[in-house]
Amino acid sequence: MSLPTALFKSLSRIKKDLTEDIDAVFNRDPAARNSLEVILTYPGIHALVLHRGAHYLWNHEQKLAARVISYGSRIITGIEIHPAAKIGRRFFIDHGMGIVIGETAEIGNDVTLYHGVTLGGVSWNNGKRHPTLEDGVIVGAGAKVLGPFTVGKGAKIGSNAVVVKAVPAGATMVGSAARMISDHHDEKGNPIVKKVDDAKQQEKVAQAASTDNGIDKKAVDKKSIDEKATNHLARENAFRAYGIDPMSQDPVAEAFAKMLEHIQQSENRLDQLQAAMCKIDPDFCKKEYDKLCLEDIDVIGRADMDEIDTEQK
Repeated sequence: MSLPTALFKSLSRIKKDLTEDIDAVFNRDPAARNSLEVILTYPGIHALVLHRGAHYLWNHEQKLAARVISYGSRIITGIEIHPAAKIGRRFFIDHGMGIVIGETAEIGNDVTLYHGVTLGGVSWNNGKRHPTLEDGVIVGAGAKVLGPFTVGKGAKIGSNAVVVKAVPAGATMVGSAARMISDHHDEKGNPIVKKVDDAKQQEKVAQAASTDNGIDKKAVDKKSIDEKATNHLARENAFRAYGIDPMSQDPVAEAFAKMLEHIQQSENRLDQLQAAMCKIDPDFCKKEYDKLCLEDIDVIGRADMDEIDTEQK
């Protein structure tokens, strides 16, 4: 292949990659206004372009030159990407300051990182030390993904989460160390087998329930089912800024809420037993005791308290 032909193909590939990068910015950042602004003022674009050059040099045994370019990119953008790191297409870095991507990290297509993210290692040994992010992964601001494991396709890592083990596809990780709040996996990452909903059976149940009340609720229940399915689909497909679904609950708060709900049920049962004892033995005196309420635990939010009170009623 002649030099002019090779140069033309290289320029065409660079233009195509840059166009995809700019389109990715518009698709994921509502603050972006025009292409010129993105090219001139977005450090994620600058870091990505410089990394491609450094990565090319690294693969062609020009490692010192590659490290120099990488270091210059770090000074200019505040984003540190090792020249050996493998990055896919339409990679988007929002804000960018403080991002660190290690030598053996691998990033798939359509991945989004926010500022302060670290794709680091936990070993000084040679070989694979850094994580692999599959297509469509979102990592929130300040999150640390540490170790040679895989974050599955479409997974989301919440802001400031610390992830040290493999993440299944589609899961959401929050906390330090991160805990899974996926609807499709348990805390150990095992898939949850869900029963298939039978639409006809649901309609029969709804019709039977409506018969008891003397009201035909078939159309109303069907509409409710359709609305729930639509909302669930919209929630699954919606872009979640900073890698976290605002509808997701804190697993620690949920655990406390369930525990306090059980305590309140036990207290109600004790009151019933005490009342029965008083009927059997009139000399048995009631003794008042302080009951635990949800307001005593600050980790439980008002929304959690209202939800549990509704369920108890």
